Amino acid sequence: MPEKSLGRIGILTGGGDCPGLNAVIRAVAKTAMNNYGATVIGIEDGFEGLVESRMHELSNAQVSGIINQGGTILGTSNKGDPWHYPTEGPDGKTVIVDASQKAIKNYKRWALDALVAVGGDGTMNISHKLAGLGANVVGVPKTIDNDLEATDLTFGHDSAVYIATEAIDRLHTTASSHHRVMVIEVMGRYAGWIALAAGLAGGADIILIPEIPFRWEPICRKVLERSTHGKRFSIICVAEGAKCPEVGEIVKKYDVKRTDAKQLGGVGEFVAKTITEKTELETRVTVLGHLQRGGSPTPFDRILATKFGVLACKLAAKEKYGTMVALRGSEVEPVAIKDAISRQKLVPPDHQMVVAAKSVGTSFGDE
Repeated sequence: MPEKSLGRIGILTGGGDCPGLNAVIRAVAKTAMNNYGATVIGIEDGFEGLVESRMHELSNAQVSGIINQGGTILGTSNKGDPWHYPTEGPDGKTVIVDASQKAIKNYKRWALDALVAVGGDGTMNISHKLAGLGANVVGVPKTIDNDLEATDLTFGHDSAVYIATEAIDRLHTTASSHHRVMVIEVMGRYAGWIALAAGLAGGADIILIPEIPFRWEPICRKVLERSTHGKRFSIICVAEGAKCPEVGEIVKKYDVKRTDAKQLGGVGEFVAKTITEKTELETRVTVLGHLQRGGSPTPFDRILATKFGVLACKLAAKEKYGTMVALRGSEVEPVAIKDAISRQKLVPPDHQMVVAAKSVGTSFGDE
C-alpha cells in the first residue's frame, strides 16, 4: 500500500520515564513533518492528558536538539489508565472509575488520524483496548526492565544497565577498601534483566533475580568463603522483585491509583540485614532507584529510539494500525500489539547470560 499523507498524528509517553523518550518524540515528529507535512499533537502526561484533554501542537523547533535529553518533554504518568482512572470522590477519598469514553472522545475531538503510544506493557495493554474502541494506534516499546515480549530489546534498558554497571564499578573500590559486603538494589519488578546484565558486566559475586529462587545458605557460604580466602569483600546485585526465602516479595506500600498497586522496595535492606545476622560480616546497601531512569540515553538507545520512531510514523502513514515496532536481530519491524502483550518476557534460568555468570563463579543463590 502506498504511503499516504498524514493529517494529524498524536504522540504520548506513558508509564515510567527513561532515557530515549525524547529521541522517539523527535523521530516521530520530524518524520511526520518532513515526510508527510503532518500536524503533530503532543499529549501531555501520558493517558492522563488523553482523558483530561491536555495537549499542544509540537513545532519543529520544540523537537530539535532533544535527542540527548533524558526524561520526556511531554511528561508521563503511571497512574493514568483510562479503565482504572483515579478521581476524587465526594468524601475526598480516591475513587477508581472507567474514563475510557473520555479518552476516546478526546481522540476523536482532536481529529487524530493516528496515535503513537510510547511505553511498556501497561501502555501497550491500554493501546490494545483503545484500538478496540476505534483508535488508530501504533505502539513503541519502552521499558528499562526489557520485559516486553515480541522485541529483542526495548530502548531505555541499555542506558539503565550502563548506570547500574557504573554503580557496581564504584562500589567495588569502596567495598574492597573497607572489607565489606555491598548490596546494590536495582529496578526489576518481575523481570531481572537489569540485575543480570549489570551484575555480569560489573563482576558481581552474587546476582539475585525474581526468576531464580534463592536460599540463604549458598549466599552466606559464598561471602564467607570470599572473606576467608583473601577476597575480603563481596558485591551482591539484587533486583527489587527478587523473592526472599519464607517472605517472598518485599512490598513497600500499595497505591490504589496504579493498575498494579504493589510498590516494591526494601529487598536490598532485607538481604543485607539477613547476611549480617547469619555471617556477622559488615554489610552496606545502595538503592539506585530512579537514578536508573534519569540522564542522557546511551548512543545505542538514541539510535534504537530513532529507528523505532521513524518506523512508527511510517506505519501510521500506511494505516498499519494495531501494531508495535520491534527489534528483531538488527532490524526494526512491525509486530501485532496483541502478540507483544501476550506474556511477559522473563529471564529463562538457562539463559546464556546466566550460564556465563555461573561459569565465572557468580552465584545466584540457588546452588
